[in-house]
Amino acid sequence: MPTPLVDYAGLSAERRTALEAVVGRQTLLAHVITWAGPTGVEEIVTQDEYTHDVLVPYERELYLVYDST
Repeated sequence: MPTPLVDYAGLSAERRTALEAVVGRQTLLAHVITWAGPTGVEEIVTQDEYTHDVLVPYERELYLVYDST
């Protein structure tokens, strides 16, 4: 099952489709880290003992935020 994309930025249909193609394949945090590269993850925010948000800058003005449990 592909990873869903929730668009809070109001992306254009074309940009959203392109981003869904990238995010949809990232079903594990390891996929995100491999895709982003060794310095691509900007921050990991701990929500509780089981949940973390992983922030990845994307195309200068956007961030991808992965909710990892």
